[in-house]
Order: sequence, then structure tokens, then C-alpha cells
Amino acid sequence: MTRDYGITFFYYPDIAAVAPFYEETLGFELVLDQGLAKIYRLAPNCYFGIVDGNKGHLRHQEKNAALLTIVAEDVEGWHARLSRIGVPKLTELRKGTYCDHFFFEDPAGYALEIQRFHDPAVAALFR
Repeated sequence: MTRDYGITFFYYPDIAAVAPFYEETLGFELVLDQGLAKIYRLAPNCYFGIVDGNKGHLRHQEKNAALLTIVAEDVEGWHARLSRIGVPKLTELRKGTYCDHFFFEDPAGYALEIQRFHDPAVAALFR
């Protein structure tokens, strides 16, 4: 059985309030606007969607336990840009055991991370 790609969805009480964050602040490419959902391309065959949590399959939650991680070579550039913009709850750039990374939140409180693997062999597993 083959798998062509995946889409991760986050649910919101008002997607119109968070869409500018993903489209303008983060620069995600809008692939499809279905009204109750918007799907963005993060990388070739990697997609992320936002859904109206009042109408979609699931309901939005006041507190979530999801994290969207974006792997990028220019972690420092992302951090500098998001710092200039004043993105909420932006952490310092951290050198972890396996990756350089930092965290921040979208306007509704979902957690996001930008990271780069230290080990080129590990990074190659995801290409």
C-alpha cells in the first residue's frame, strides 16, 4: 500500500482570525481554500491545514497538545524574522541534543517549532 503525502489539521474557533498568521507571517502557500478548511503546502508533499472547529470533523479545544514542527536549514534566519515581527511566546534559539530549534505560538495558542537536525545523516532520512 503506497502513501503519497499527509496533511496535519489544527482546529480553530475562527479560522479567519488565524489564516493571516499562516499566510502572511509564516508565508505558507495556500493550496486549497475549502471554506471550512484551508490547506497549505509546507514543502513538497508536506501539507498543513486549518479547520473551522465549529463545523469540521473535530471540535476546537481551549487547550491543545499538538506541536507543528517545521524543519528548515536557516533556523537562525527564521528566528530573527519572527523576533522582528513579535511572534507570541517566541523562545530563544536552543541547541538541543539532536537539533537547533525554537518554539512559538500561533494567535490561538497552538505550539510551533522550527528546527534543524545536527547530524546530516539524520537530516537525510527526511529528504
